[in-house]
Amino acid sequence: MRLPDWFRERVDPLPSESELRVSTLELFFDLVFVFTVTQLTNLLADGVQRGRPLEGALRALLVFGVIWWMYAGYAWLTNAVPPVRPARRVLVLLGMSGFLIVALSIPSVFDGDGVAFAIGYLLLVVVHAGLYAQATSAIARVLPFNFGGVALIFVAGLVGAPYDHLLWGAAVVLLWASPYFIGQRGFSLRAAHIVERHGLLVIVVLGESVVAIGVGAQGLRIGPGLGLAAVLGLTLAACLWWLYFGGDDEARAEHVLEGTEPVRRTRLILGAYFYAHIPMLLGVVAVATGVKKLIGHPEDPLKLAAAVTLAAGVAMFLAGSVWFRRVIGVRGDRLRGVGALLTPVTVVLALWSGLAQLTALVVLVSAVIVLERRGVLRRTGGTGHDGVVHAEPAP
Repeated sequence: MRLPDWFRERVDPLPSESELRVSTLELFFDLVFVFTVTQLTNLLADGVQRGRPLEGALRALLVFGVIWWMYAGYAWLTNAVPPVRPARRVLVLLGMSGFLIVALSIPSVFDGDGVAFAIGYLLLVVVHAGLYAQATSAIARVLPFNFGGVALIFVAGLVGAPYDHLLWGAAVVLLWASPYFIGQRGFSLRAAHIVERHGLLVIVVLGESVVAIGVGAQGLRIGPGLGLAAVLGLTLAACLWWLYFGGDDEARAEHVLEGTEPVRRTRLILGAYFYAHIPMLLGVVAVATGVKKLIGHPEDPLKLAAAVTLAAGVAMFLAGSVWFRRVIGVRGDRLRGVGALLTPVTVVLALWSGLAQLTALVVLVSAVIVLERRGVLRRTGGTGHDGVVHAEPAP
């Protein structure tokens, strides 16, 4: 059977390292994925609401572990197989529908929608494998782990509590540990595209955290307290943006990756853009959950679970940025580590009001940014950057 002309593949040369940039289709894909991530706030908020915050946090972590693995798989996929042809674009859109099914099932994934999640995830795995096979046969080494994860999630949806959490945990371990068994040979990645793709993802996730402020304030009168809390919530999101984008980290990461041989480059990308980004993205989700909880009554004391969630979110983002810098070899992360250790102190202020804790977190992160900037200026003689990497990247 002859395929229609609009659908047939054309044999075009692949873009070079410098020419491959993130496409608008990939950004469209990321919007669907970020909707999936923001659904995790429902799991966290539900746990806080029921007085079982640890269970809510565990559930959010398990679900994130599974969806983040497949998002990274698609980021690597479009790096190796750019969606520039009609057939590829249609398949990527099909993968997006899989993520949408996954997203819709997340709020009740442990209460009856586990099978629906598994079906959406299976669609993601099948599309990913079919497209990646155009670039490398090494994808065959990944398939047993991906299908194994689907099977565990499907069974978890059937058996329910109390074994579902154990099965989800097994799926996360299976997927996250698979690179150590698969190896990195056969997965050559372009540095500039990976750096740009994850940077844009962080921007979109931060944007969704701002949307959470609007959701929390919906239907409420805009008084001085609510207005100040909203501005401080936006300021905190802007501070997290500054931590990620305010320096030369992206340029230095790209420089390190481009100067590394392919197998080691893939290993560094795993460390910096898969593992180290986990606490940063989860941190944004936690911050959005905490701000959403306090925005309605910012001058009242904040529930302990919500206060811990808010502080932990900032701490995770700071710790993740330290991890990222260590992997790519950027020095000067001591202040971020100190800031992460100090965030729990702000929980005490939440006993007075949520607004007090939010203010303290903004002051703390702003201080880290200002002091870090001064340190950079001292080291570089006032230029702000020296254009070199100061340490060998971590293995």
